[in-house]
Amino acid sequence: MTSRESKPIVILSGPIGAGKTTVARELVASSPAPLAYIEGDKFWFFIAKGAANHRIELKFKMVMTAMTTAALPYALYGYEVILDFSIPPWFLETAQRIAKSRDVPLDYVVLRPSEAVCAARAAGRGEGAIADYTHYRELYSSFDEAERYTIADDASEAAVVAARIREGLNAGKFRIS
Repeated sequence: MTSRESKPIVILSGPIGAGKTTVARELVASSPAPLAYIEGDKFWFFIAKGAANHRIELKFKMVMTAMTTAALPYALYGYEVILDFSIPPWFLETAQRIAKSRDVPLDYVVLRPSEAVCAARAAGRGEGAIADYTHYRELYSSFDEAERYTIADDASEAAVVAARIREGLNAGKFRIS
């Protein structure tokens, strides 16, 4: 396949509680075919037995590398890929190397409502509720570096945010490679 036939990998990122999965569902529903959706949280389940000496940061990078690499065949076969996971800006260099290895375009979209909104959403989840957001503040702050790719919106419905993302994708606003 040539790079003209491949479609982009769209990393839909942001802190926990940002609304990534809710917005991703709207984006999938409103996007033209062909499209692949990768929910990054599923990649944690591939680890059947973890290495005792692997710190969480190493596992986090390993999982992000695996999901980004897994997106390549879909993009190469002409599917736009929406990759839904909290991928911080510090991982972008690795994601770019993965995408460039096969001449696949890469977009990075960060949803970043206020920390209070993220904490309230995380606490209100049915399964996997996070009562104390304190441990996630560092991750929230890590997205300070991604202002160029950020949609900071505390109030809009998911469909409205998805439409803004599609408009930005079409205009090349979120393209990093």
